[in-house]
Order: sequence, then structure tokens, then C-alpha cells
Amino acid sequence: MIPPAKPRVVCISQARMGSTRLPGKVLLSVAGKPLLAHQVERLRRATLVDEVVVATSDGAADDAIADLCRRLGVAVFRGSELDVLDRFCRAALAHRADVVVRVTGDCPLIDPGLIDQLLALFLAADPPLDHASVDIGHYPRGLDAEVMTMAALRSAWTEATAPFEREHVTPFIYRRPDRFRLGALPAPSGPAPVEMGAQRWCVDTVEDFQLVRRLLEELLPAKPRFTWTDCLEVLRRHPDWALLNRDVVQKSLT
Repeated sequence: MIPPAKPRVVCISQARMGSTRLPGKVLLSVAGKPLLAHQVERLRRATLVDEVVVATSDGAADDAIADLCRRLGVAVFRGSELDVLDRFCRAALAHRADVVVRVTGDCPLIDPGLIDQLLALFLAADPPLDHASVDIGHYPRGLDAEVMTMAALRSAWTEATAPFEREHVTPFIYRRPDRFRLGALPAPSGPAPVEMGAQRWCVDTVEDFQLVRRLLEELLPAKPRFTWTDCLEVLRRHPDWALLNRDVVQKSLT
């Protein structure tokens, strides 16, 4: 019997210049590269991902993101700024996705190994899953990733009406466990990495950027393919760095 073909996996990063707390954050430069370039480079190392796409808005302010993508040789899809679910689903359709990984462009420390672990769990699940995620209760915020079937994404695209469901892409799916089969990457093993679960490794404020910049500048010269546990080790050596954005409050989904 011929084994079934691996579904086509497309990883889509949502990125735009508009941000209420730190405008233009995804193009802030560290170690000679914009943060989005660091993220794309890391996403491309996920071995189970067939293509990386950046989904940005069709507004003039996001021309700079499209220009960067062209320089990086990464696909870019442009769509609605406010209806992010529409933009995201159209990007997935345009790139012939069977399975979609969702990340956001303000997470330059995203770990390709964790994405591969999440995809391996998702693709091997029996019975099949509709959606699975990296649980930020066990991992620092900024390693966030979600994976879903194209069928589940299409359902959200065609049926979601609440504004927060259109803006945030996946709430329509994960808030309906009676309809969609949900999963999550298990908590990491080893010596208490869960202690970092409250850490913010995303970039939403100046304070976040200060921390992420220090981590990138510390790790890139010696270990350009660093993992999330390498970040963890740096912060154990420099516990004061974690204080830089300790008081930043995550914006509410709604």
C-alpha cells in the first residue's frame, strides 16, 4: 500500500507596521537585520514546513514589509488590514495549503524546533486534530504557534462574525471544542522550564524590544541557530534582563 502523501504545510506570519504601542516594530533592526528578517530565517529552518509566507495589509504603510519580503525572497500576501481572518485564509488558499501554521511577526525568537514538534504531533494524531497550539502556560510568550487544517480555517473564514474572531483568526476554532478537535504541545521536560512561562519574548513595547535585542545580540554571534532553551539559559545567567519587560501587560484578546 502506498502511504498517503504528506499534506502541504504553509507557515503564515502576520505582520504589519501599525501597532498602538510600538509602531513599525517588525522592522526594528537588531544585529544588522529587521526583526521580521530574523523570524523568517528561523521559520525557514522548520523541516516540516513546505513554504513560509508573510501576510500583511494592502495599506501603503505596509509597502515596507512587502519590499523587505521581496529582498528576502519570501512570499508575501496582501489583504485586509482589519479583517485579519480574511487576509490569513486568502493567503493560505493562494499558497495551496492543506495544513496552516500561524505565527505573528513580532516573535523573532520563534523556535523552528518547537514548530516541528507541534506539526509532528498534529500530523500523527489519531483521531485527527483540527487545531493545536504551543501552550504559553508552559512556554514563554513569543514562542506562540498554532496549526490547523484548511477545513477548520475555511469554517472560521465563512462563519465567524464577531469582530474579535475576524481580527484574531483562530478564536472561532479554539473556542468551540464541541465542534473542533483541539490539541496542544505537551509541557517541556527537563529542569523546570515552566518557570519561564510568564516571560515575554515577543515585541509589543519598547521594553520587550530591549529584552529581545539583548537575547539576539548575545546569542547570534556564537550560536546563530540557537533554540528557545538557549534563550532560557541566557536569562538564567542574566536574571536582571527578565525584569526589563516584567511589568508589560499583554493586551486582551477582546
